[in-house]
Amino acid sequence: MTAKKKKNTTFIGSLPKNLFSGFVVSLIALPLGLGLALASEAPPISGIIAAVVGGIVVSLLGGSNVTITGPGNGLVIVLLGAITTLGGGNLYEGYLFTLAAIVFSGILMLILGFLKMGRLADFFPASAIEGMLAAIGLGILAKQFHIMIGHNNEHGSIVYLLLQIPEGIIGLYENYHIEELIAAIIGLVGLVIMANYSKIRNKYLHLIPAPMWILILSVSLSYVFVSLNLPYPLKDEFLVNIPDNVLSNLAFPNFSKALELDFIMTVLAITLIASIESLLSIKAVDKLDPERRRSNVNKDLKALGLATSLSGLVGGLNVVTVIARSSVNVNNSATNRSANFFHALFLVIFVLLFQDQLRRIPLAALAAILVYTGYKLATPKNFSKIAQIGKEQIIIFLATLLTTLFTNLITGIAMGILVTFVIHVVLNKSLSLFINHLAKPNILMFKENDGSSYYISVKYFASFLNFYRLKNKLDVIPENENVILDFSLCRFVDHTVMEGLENYVDTFSKKDGSIEIIGLDKHGADSKHPFAIRKLMPLTKLGPIEKYFTKRQSLLKSMAKEYNWSYFPNRSNETTFLQKFIFFRTRKVPFFYNSFYDETKTFHLFDIEFSEGEFIAREVVKTTILRIKLKRTIPVFTLDKEGLLDFIYGMAGFKDIQLENHPDFNKRFFLSGEDQDAIQNLFSNELILFLESNPYYHIETNGNSILILKKERLLSVKEIKAMIYFGKQLNQLLSQNT
Repeated sequence: MTAKKKKNTTFIGSLPKNLFSGFVVSLIALPLGLGLALASEAPPISGIIAAVVGGIVVSLLGGSNVTITGPGNGLVIVLLGAITTLGGGNLYEGYLFTLAAIVFSGILMLILGFLKMGRLADFFPASAIEGMLAAIGLGILAKQFHIMIGHNNEHGSIVYLLLQIPEGIIGLYENYHIEELIAAIIGLVGLVIMANYSKIRNKYLHLIPAPMWILILSVSLSYVFVSLNLPYPLKDEFLVNIPDNVLSNLAFPNFSKALELDFIMTVLAITLIASIESLLSIKAVDKLDPERRRSNVNKDLKALGLATSLSGLVGGLNVVTVIARSSVNVNNSATNRSANFFHALFLVIFVLLFQDQLRRIPLAALAAILVYTGYKLATPKNFSKIAQIGKEQIIIFLATLLTTLFTNLITGIAMGILVTFVIHVVLNKSLSLFINHLAKPNILMFKENDGSSYYISVKYFASFLNFYRLKNKLDVIPENENVILDFSLCRFVDHTVMEGLENYVDTFSKKDGSIEIIGLDKHGADSKHPFAIRKLMPLTKLGPIEKYFTKRQSLLKSMAKEYNWSYFPNRSNETTFLQKFIFFRTRKVPFFYNSFYDETKTFHLFDIEFSEGEFIAREVVKTTILRIKLKRTIPVFTLDKEGLLDFIYGMAGFKDIQLENHPDFNKRFFLSGEDQDAIQNLFSNELILFLESNPYYHIETNGNSILILKKERLLSVKEIKAMIYFGKQLNQLLSQNT
């Protein structure tokens, strides 16, 4: 069977699963589409239009696999602000002007896709994005809470509406209105269902999502009144308004304000938030994909841009990738983009066949769904999570949150970026670190000679300003490979980078690859959180005890327990023993740290840094070394890969010693020492076979101990285990030959 036929067969075979998943997602998309449109002061059907257009266009042209598209939470307060301001108080006129802004926003997203700006979200600090999302959540909650309790005419800023919540609750008792009370009961019951639905352990009940249960129950209530021949106590103003004929009542954009500043700012705000929300959602859904596929974000941006413009042209809201509905899609075993198409198809069926039922949906029921959604975005747990990372992250989070609440999203995210940058400058006490090195290449990547792993070295600093460079390197490495990521030459690593790298670590590990981060053991942190900012500490402040362990140090500590050895992370200045080895005669070694040794201290593994050259040519090298104390004296020798250090040892007066009957060994290795006969006697056939069968190591003895060095960089924990195993075998063989 050809690859194409096999792909077609797989696609057809998976259609039932994707059809079912699309149906389940549509049950969530229907109430959310109606609710998000109402929260934006747009006609309810505009949210459904966005979901339908997005589902069709992105499923056909997108670059993701299991994402769902439609109207998003993040744009509610942007669209609400646009509709209320552009129309000058006339909401319908404001809606038409906003449709025009949506069309232009889609064109801008399309351009961003062609410019390969899929990395746009990487330029925003993680805590600033969290603050922005929290502000969006509060914005949704502020407006929808009043609608949930039957107060449909509350208007004002987000802060004002939040402060009015207690008064609104009290008003239910003091200004008694039966319609408001019934709407409030429906809304509060809906909120209870949303909050407690996940606690119900019934798989059949969970076939229908919580938002759909709220619609079913609230619509059923109207039929109860009909069956009892009683008038429904909620008037039209408390119910969803759906046109009698959707297709003949489509709204079309008004472009007459296209050159005005408010309109242009609206377009930019919509584009920015839509792009960030989509890119973050795509990245999150890729992590959920059981097949671990990676989306083509630039292709998706193009599809989302086209879908957004088409949606705006026929009266729909923005089209973005949505994380909640995409998660449901994955959980229902969707395998490809057809699920997104089917979800759009079912929405069309619902609107065409169940218009009467849609008109019976109370606004309070939809508001309850949105209040819970807003709360989840701005839950106090998010603040606690940020606080655990570091005190400076709270400042960034609050600066973004408060600025957004009192101004707008663009100003809010700009403030978050500015505060983050200022904090980074203050923490490092250096503006030049960022200004002078921002434009310089700071990433070196190559595949090491032994082919075992990719090596990436990061220099100067790694923050939200230049994280995209590191991601570009990681993205070209197959995810089943091993990667050593070295920050030993990097002075500062921020929270956004640490969190972003954890996503890569998870992705690689799930595809049988690995990413091991080294070189952060001398970087201080202000919290125990693995995503905390890391800053290189001066030797004088490194202290007798490291404040917090890195992941590598934690693994070394665990490894010590496994080996029944000791681990001592502190630095030591007692490095004179290294001067007895030829390798270190011309190298300055100020200290070693991360000592790892057995009970008798026969084996001593440690990290060091030393300098080579002087003045301009001076270079600091950091590496991991294993020293083995010998029970007996053996000849002094050095052994290395042929051609690697033969010049150095030639300068020291040593020549390459040839071993009889071992031409392959003589060709591959440079063996040198003063007592040639003793060295030749030491190298038995068994020892030679062992060395030929293992990876290259620099091996050197001063007569009483052995020094083993693999690479002029710090080793990963996996490589350390291999070095110890190699050293134990080598020690055993040398002991047998003396």
